[in-house]
Amino acid sequence: MAGTPRVGSAVDGRVTGRRARADPSAQDHGAPPRAPRTPPVPRTPPLAPPPRRPRGFPVVVAIVVLAAAIALTVKLTARGGQPCQSSFVPAFFAPQGWNRAVSGGVVPAVLILNPASGPGTAPDPVFRAAVSEARRAGANVIGYIGTNYAQRPLAQSERDIRDYRNWYGVTSIFLDQTPTSGTAQIGYYRTLARYIRQSTPHAVIWLNPGAYPDQSYMSVGNVVMVFEGPYKSYVTSRVPGWARNYRPARFAHTVYATPGADLAAAVRLSRLRNAGYAYITDDIGPNPYSALPSYWSREQAVVAGGCAKNQAVGIPT
Repeated sequence: MAGTPRVGSAVDGRVTGRRARADPSAQDHGAPPRAPRTPPVPRTPPLAPPPRRPRGFPVVVAIVVLAAAIALTVKLTARGGQPCQSSFVPAFFAPQGWNRAVSGGVVPAVLILNPASGPGTAPDPVFRAAVSEARRAGANVIGYIGTNYAQRPLAQSERDIRDYRNWYGVTSIFLDQTPTSGTAQIGYYRTLARYIRQSTPHAVIWLNPGAYPDQSYMSVGNVVMVFEGPYKSYVTSRVPGWARNYRPARFAHTVYATPGADLAAAVRLSRLRNAGYAYITDDIGPNPYSALPSYWSREQAVVAGGCAKNQAVGIPT
């Protein structure tokens, strides 16, 4: 390194390794000269043995590496490709079917209430009892409102929000028929979201475009249903890159016309595609939500995957 003094040179008057020579003018010229003494040969110090590494050192290193690997695995599992999901049910059928939906040991995380394409014109005591039973079982209930792609008057949608709250005690809302592209109508849904949360700040809002919308809609809804269609179309559907930036709990998939033989494959695809909520049914026709799937009990076991209820995707309450 430039500026570093060499070993054996003087630094600020200090000697750094060489003996000082006597001044010749200070010698006694009357005395006989003495033979110069041979300087002693410096002894080479013995090499110090290398420090001994503790015998347990390799074991400690192995434990640390293993712990780090486990922690990384847990982190990756939590952030993407979760092995756990929660089911939900578009319960657009008679209240008697609600009992079957919440019985059998594994309860769906969410049931969507839809007495009459909305709350109807008056409270229905039978549906009110079904809602209470579902909540006692541990399910969350949200109210269905069709928005006709932002063409329905806001006042009508706001009235439905009040009716669900007053008649059934339901404050979380499922907004159906939301746009699948562009942002021209997003103001409509932001207005509804503000209205919903004025009375219930922690209300949960689901949006249903049935396909991936413009990413800006993720700022409006807690959960977005990004697929609604038959299994045949589901097999070839694609996920946009931006969707991987969100937790699975932000997405729901509804797959109908799914044969029982393809149930496990449909659930596996939904997990690979980052869906925290899944509803698979073999029902078909213009209304594939008229009844629970014939394999409902098996679906519950497959979707839950042995996880604790509502634990995998952080179901809001």
